[in-house]
Formats: sequence, structure tokens, C-alpha cells
Amino acid sequence: MSAVFPAPVLRGATAAIALTTLIAGAAQADDVTVFAAASMKNAMDEVAECYGEETGNNAVVSLAGSSSLARQIQAGAPADVFISANVGWMDTLEEEGLIDAESRTDLLGNAIVLIAHDAGATPVEIAPDLPLADMLGEDRLAMALVDAVPAGIYGKAALESLELWDSVAPKVAQADNVRAALALVATGEAPMGIVYATDAAAEPDVTVLGTFPEDSHPPIVYPAAVLAESDNPVAAEFLDYLQGPVARAAFERQGFTVLTE
Repeated sequence: MSAVFPAPVLRGATAAIALTTLIAGAAQADDVTVFAAASMKNAMDEVAECYGEETGNNAVVSLAGSSSLARQIQAGAPADVFISANVGWMDTLEEEGLIDAESRTDLLGNAIVLIAHDAGATPVEIAPDLPLADMLGEDRLAMALVDAVPAGIYGKAALESLELWDSVAPKVAQADNVRAALALVATGEAPMGIVYATDAAAEPDVTVLGTFPEDSHPPIVYPAAVLAESDNPVAAEFLDYLQGPVARAAFERQGFTVLTE
């Protein structure tokens, strides 16, 4: 059975989630409140800054695990735009009538990688014969929540597909979101972890050991949509901006695959 990592280590991520509603509540008339997957932090920082400079409007971006953000939307959090790290949570909100289905678009793609804290770690081929459990020894493999957070769901699916999950599951340390899992490896709290390729590229204190085969997990797609309850005209404008050349360049610099034309 996998273990949920102790709360004090996850203090930053938990606090970020707790701040989401406060930030949303602070939005002004010409602001657009955006709920975005935690794995988008670096790219959204750049996109929000460029958007503000070009339009004079302010993108208030709240970052957390997609599952946490979706549940906040279900609870009535006053967001305008939602960007999920997988289609499942967006499907759930669409089925419940909580997004404007006509505005929904598949925005980005990503990959998942095996990372290590050891800068001198040797790259490996991620295949069914990878002795991952032996490589971990008595240590832990950091992952986002494997039954709720997209990065964890994709990682578990890949390990199951490669028939590695049963041997690794007792050694998994689950974190609230993928950035919290990344932090566990970057700080050496866990020697290895599974995160998005874009997260690994943004963190100098981790080393990529290998990329999981594309066919070992469902396609990693980030859908975006305006929320049904939003009457903010800036919301549609911002969603269009996310598909424009400036945002595209920012996303590609962080290693995302841009799916929109």
C-alpha cells in the first residue's frame, strides 16, 4: 500500500491550495481569475505577465492539482477559466454543466519522466525489465496522488502497463500535486520520482533518468474552458490569448506541446 507523505513536507502546496479561494475573491472587474494545473506554473507566470502588459488586464492565476481545483469549482469558487492537466476532470465539470462546453479546447500536451535527486545518476530505459523497486531499495518514489491528481494517475497507469506497479506501490510517497512531488526529489526527501517533463525541465536540482513510453499511459492533454457561471467578458478574451502566438511561445519554452492551431 502506498503512503501519503507527511503534511509538514507538503506545507507549501497545501497553503497554495488554501489561498486559491482568497485570491479568486480578490479579483477585480477587469481581472480574469484562472484556475490552472500546478504543472503549468512557470509557463503561466510568463503568460500572465505578457497578457497584462499587452491588454492592461490582470490574469489572477491560482495553481493547484487539477482535482483540487475541480472540486473548488464544484463548490462554487468564482473562477472564470479552468485549465486541467487531464481530460477526466474537465469531462466531470462538463457533465455537471459547470463549464461552457462550446469554449472547451485541447490546449497542451506533455510527457511524464522518471527523475532522480542524484545529479550523476545514469539514464535508464523505462521498460518492463526496469528494476525500479530494487533501485529504490528502502527509499520512496515521489508521485502526485495516484488516484486523484493527473500526474499521479498517468504515472500509475504507466507503471501498471509496464507491470512495475505491484513491486513499486509500497514504496510510493504521494504528494498533493506534481510540484510537491517534484520538491520532494529536488530537496532529496525522496531519491526518485515521477513528474511531467515540463516540471523536470524547470527544476535544476533533479536529473531525468528516462521518459515513459507514450503508449504506456493515456495521452496527456490539458483542456481549457470558460466556466459556465462566469459572466466576465475578459474570460473569453483570455482563453483566446492562451491560443495566440505569445502564449504558444511561452508554453513551448517550458517544454509543452501546443495542440491548438
